[in-house]
Amino acid sequence: MPQEKRKVWSLTMGESKAYIRTSDDKGSINISHEVVAVIAAAAAVDVDGVHGLYQTLGKEITSVSGRRGLSRGIRTKIEGNNVTIDIHIVAEIGNPITDIGQKVQKVVMSAIEEAIGKKVATVNVHISGISLKKANKPA
Repeated sequence: MPQEKRKVWSLTMGESKAYIRTSDDKGSINISHEVVAVIAAAAAVDVDGVHGLYQTLGKEITSVSGRRGLSRGIRTKIEGNNVTIDIHIVAEIGNPITDIGQKVQKVVMSAIEEAIGKKVATVNVHISGISLKKANKPA
């Protein structure tokens, strides 16, 4: 029976950025932490009841339409096979906050695991602000 090729995951630094690296006999794939953060942010802002991300630097809200800088308000930590995400959001008034947090945890975990093929151990959701519901844009 042929021996199965094993993928190797590691964390490397290059050009002042941290990468999640996977390699096999065909080469390597390097995914920056910022990419993981953007995936998490994009998933989180699509959850009903999330107004946007809370940027801890400058204490501003990243709007859903402003995808530039979307990774602000997100921290990624990768140690061995454990991925930990800390995400700061602004919740909308009128929604159960714990339900919003649980939905964010679920969709962020799923989005990251699907995108990078690595198990997410923890998603810590920080409700750092509250706002009025998003207004529907006129046609």
